[in-house]
Amino acid sequence: MMPHTLEQHFENRSPGVRAIYNSILVAARTLGDFEEDPKKTSIHLNRKTAFAGVEIRRQCLILTLKSDRDIDSGRVVKREQTSAHRWHIEFRIEKADEIDLELQRWLEKAYELSA
Repeated sequence: MMPHTLEQHFENRSPGVRAIYNSILVAARTLGDFEEDPKKTSIHLNRKTAFAGVEIRRQCLILTLKSDRDIDSGRVVKREQTSAHRWHIEFRIEKADEIDLELQRWLEKAYELSA
């Protein structure tokens, strides 16, 4: 089986979706080292473990962040408690400028949990 590539995730997608993804990468790179790990249906951003998952859609992307608690925000589109102290929190991102200070703080917490 062929490994999946980053570029495969962006085929037939709006150019704005790549801009959103790039904004996430810029924010994550301020936190430290990580690797992009393309999977069949998503791209994982890994420190020691995955701190974020990105599902690419035609006009937007779904960003899933690891959290140690539920996030009480209207921006959350789905939440799943995966264990006593772990949550997966999903955000639907339609524009690059949605990667704002609030989202960057959640990204930073997710990064810290993946040490």
